[in-house]
Amino acid sequence: MRKELWFGFALMAVILVTVLVLTPWSNLFDGHMSKEDLGVLGLLMLALIVVAIMIGFPTAFTLMGMGVFFTWLAYNSVNPDLAVRQTLDVFVLRTYWVMSNDVLIAIPLFLFMGYLVERAQLIDRLFHSLHLATARVPGSLAVATIVTCAIFATATGIIGAVVTLMGLLALPAMLKAGYDVKFAAGAITAGGCLGILIPPSVLLIVYGAVAGVSVVQLYAGAFLPGFMLAGLYIGYIILFAKWKPHLMPPLAESERLVPLPPLSQRLAQQNRNAVAGLWRALTGPGSAGVAKRTVLGQFIVALLPALIIVAILGVTYLVTTAPEKVASTAGLVQTGGLTAAPLLEEEGKEPTGLIGAPEAEQEDSGVKEPPAEGVKEVAPPAAAEAAKPEVVEKPAAAEPERLPTPTWFWIVCGVAIALYAVRYRRFDWQRLEIFKRLLTSFFPLAILILGVLGSIVVGLATPAEAAAIGAFGGLVLAAAYRFIAHWQATGLNRRSPGAMIWRTTKELGTIVKESMFLTAKTSAMVCWLFVGSGIFATAFALLGGQAIVERWVLSLDMTPVQFMILAQFIIFILGWPLEWTEIIIIFMPIFIPLLPHFHIDPLFFGLLVALNLQTAFLSPPVAMAAFYLKGVSPPHVTLNQIFAGMMPFMGIQLLALVLLYVFPQIGLWLPSVFYK
Repeated sequence: MRKELWFGFALMAVILVTVLVLTPWSNLFDGHMSKEDLGVLGLLMLALIVVAIMIGFPTAFTLMGMGVFFTWLAYNSVNPDLAVRQTLDVFVLRTYWVMSNDVLIAIPLFLFMGYLVERAQLIDRLFHSLHLATARVPGSLAVATIVTCAIFATATGIIGAVVTLMGLLALPAMLKAGYDVKFAAGAITAGGCLGILIPPSVLLIVYGAVAGVSVVQLYAGAFLPGFMLAGLYIGYIILFAKWKPHLMPPLAESERLVPLPPLSQRLAQQNRNAVAGLWRALTGPGSAGVAKRTVLGQFIVALLPALIIVAILGVTYLVTTAPEKVASTAGLVQTGGLTAAPLLEEEGKEPTGLIGAPEAEQEDSGVKEPPAEGVKEVAPPAAAEAAKPEVVEKPAAAEPERLPTPTWFWIVCGVAIALYAVRYRRFDWQRLEIFKRLLTSFFPLAILILGVLGSIVVGLATPAEAAAIGAFGGLVLAAAYRFIAHWQATGLNRRSPGAMIWRTTKELGTIVKESMFLTAKTSAMVCWLFVGSGIFATAFALLGGQAIVERWVLSLDMTPVQFMILAQFIIFILGWPLEWTEIIIIFMPIFIPLLPHFHIDPLFFGLLVALNLQTAFLSPPVAMAAFYLKGVSPPHVTLNQIFAGMMPFMGIQLLALVLLYVFPQIGLWLPSVFYK
């Protein structure tokens, strides 16, 4: 018998013996259990569920089974006659709560969008384009892998899919280029786990549903920590590649070249610089037999990065120099008392025409102030005349002046101009072609990502609505990319568009079918986990386990910093044997009630948990990312090599966790800007 089975059976025997010894059998079924006995049962239930999941029992149904049994024990200790009925009522109510939870609607839609993007091979083009674009950067393949994973993470929160896909794309390319196996495996697994934190993360949706925190604010808060972590990865790769270039050899010069189209080949004979050559062909007498319209289009594409920077700087200038809005009540005349009187009776509304008037004055607007000394009082006009508002001549308002331009803005402009001057001076035809490939592979996906996440962050749509738009956008992108792939494969044969449309439709049907199956499978798992966790949490609370944990934590008399360190350490340890779903659903309901006592924001705590669970995904012995990669890697790549490659990146994650805790505004600044 294998050692793993011996270990599993021995662990089960230890747990069973512990349960048999500590269970209060004398009072278990006679309805006379004390609070202490129930509390012991609650802690045993918590330990038993962890071991059962470690052994391999299905998490959702194990939670439901244990939850139902221990709920019955709790009710049986109070009223044995109603125990069965009350237990079944809990089961039905918790199931109905999951079905009626609007937050969970976004999960299947985001999963569907992610599976569509994955199976339509959109990431293949993006990775190869980024590989060519970063060819001159040390460790270019690893850098391209991290960037691709970060972009893919914003299109899907499916960690296993990202690691598996990048294992098929990036790992063979790295090994062929002579990369160290450990470093290549570490870069892929670390980049693939970015989907845990970067929106639209499914983990954040689940945490928001469990903790009662706004998913929109969680998404806004997770942006900067997620991309900060990706930036730390890239910085480490570049420094390590500079230090030990033999572990990550640069790309050969021949592999950096891409075939030029006929237009570029003709114009390259006149000028090696792409921008200068296009400008000469556009303004000169001849354009080497190329149509002016085509040259103009290529010229606009070449200047597109500069145009985007100019637009960003222009918006920044308008925002930073916008005049301050000063609310002034000078010159306002209180009129129309009879007209405004009916509006004042409506509770909670301000009368129109009285903006800026104090509330007390608005409520008594029909009473005149006594005339000033020396001013003769005039008799009031008739009722019809009094209803008309007075016409008061106001001096023409002077246009507010803009604020002075800050010095840092001109510094940024100067740096941008200098960088783009250097860039366009070395912008040859090869770089133009690489940029065009990057544009066609990244731009449509970027539009989809910005449309989905941007509408959520700025408040135009709920996560469920934005996820529905993203799923439809992913379907359109999949159809477009598949059609373009068939169009290019047939050599631009325009004589049979019907055949290409039919092939694209058949292929799209297969993609949609597979994506729907995987979405239904994953969504069902998450929903049943919620049902099981609801029953389990109810049983844990009925047995008094939550109260015991709270009393124990409060008896330690810890400071908020000590509690935060203890909580994150426990979550980190739990990440070794358990997946994030079990940790969020089982253990977050234990930690969250303690947060108000220590004055900890649940939003900030959720960001720390998400970053911590990324670390848990890279920590042996149960690092799921390693097993995902091992499943698609060549036979000579061992699991120990993958584990060894993940260790430096796990250290970077711990550094990011410390930075987020020391500087909480990294995660809280964006929510504070959008949701004051």
